Amino acid sequence: MADSGKLLEAPVHARVAPVTTPAPSTSKVHYPFWFGGSASCFAAGVTHPLDLVKVRLQTRAPDAPKTMVGTFGHIIRNNGLFGLYNGLSAALLRQMTYSTTRFGIYEELKSRVATSSPNSSPSILTLLGISCTSGFIGGVVGNPADVLNVRMQHDASLPPAQRRNYRHAFHGLIEMTRTEGFGSLFRGVWPNSTRAVLMTASQLASYDTFKKMCMEQAGMGDHLGTHFTASFMAGFVATTVCSPVDVIKTRVMTASHADGRGQSIVHLLRDICRKEGLAWTFRGWVPSFIRLGPHTIATFLFLEEHKKLYRKLKGI
Repeated sequence: MADSGKLLEAPVHARVAPVTTPAPSTSKVHYPFWFGGSASCFAAGVTHPLDLVKVRLQTRAPDAPKTMVGTFGHIIRNNGLFGLYNGLSAALLRQMTYSTTRFGIYEELKSRVATSSPNSSPSILTLLGISCTSGFIGGVVGNPADVLNVRMQHDASLPPAQRRNYRHAFHGLIEMTRTEGFGSLFRGVWPNSTRAVLMTASQLASYDTFKKMCMEQAGMGDHLGTHFTASFMAGFVATTVCSPVDVIKTRVMTASHADGRGQSIVHLLRDICRKEGLAWTFRGWVPSFIRLGPHTIATFLFLEEHKKLYRKLKGI
């Protein structure tokens, strides 16, 4: 019979459970500031022709084509296939300034909120506040490039004598400053910043909200299908919310120095309503959605791939 006073004990190293460091949640990872701008540049390369058509429809002359397909055909006939990429350098500069700023600040503030409340995700009101702040700052920072982007896209539709003929974005910045003064770089900054606030709130905050709904309520995983669904719905919301301000912003930015002098936003709104009725508020909505929908989808898909690659490289 075994001695009951002798207890069989396992070695100490066998009894102590190994200490493991849990991998951080993907929602708590701090990503580089420039990811949003980089993803937006990739998306702009895909959707630039649609953005060009949207601007042409919003600023069309009475004898210009009234449909998206007609505008596409008009551009290709008169400017060739590469005419669909007029102003691409300005569009990329805009994404590098505007989108880098708004995405970077949004993700930074969201990360800080998540760190301060590790057991809960930010509420929709918190996301809206963060997105409005980041959108306003991004709108101001990106305004010079946005003015150039709209002007370069609109230029080919003007009579030859009225064209500005900017060779590229930096040439446009120099010419605008030299001929119209430094203030021309911030023409339309208030409608543009207002649009940026609405765009960021309706795009970024709604994407995070729709993504959360897809994962928590619909049982979808954190994969491509979820990202596509959430970004598609975010694009629809963003297009509808931003359409009226987008039309005003485009009209102000395409105005010449003489035309824009002394004309306030209130006067511009009054003139448009008198001439066009309330239909102007959603002029170009279809091409806007056809452009902004794919752009939103592409931006968030590229952004999620940026994040996925970053986590893989960091071993998270």
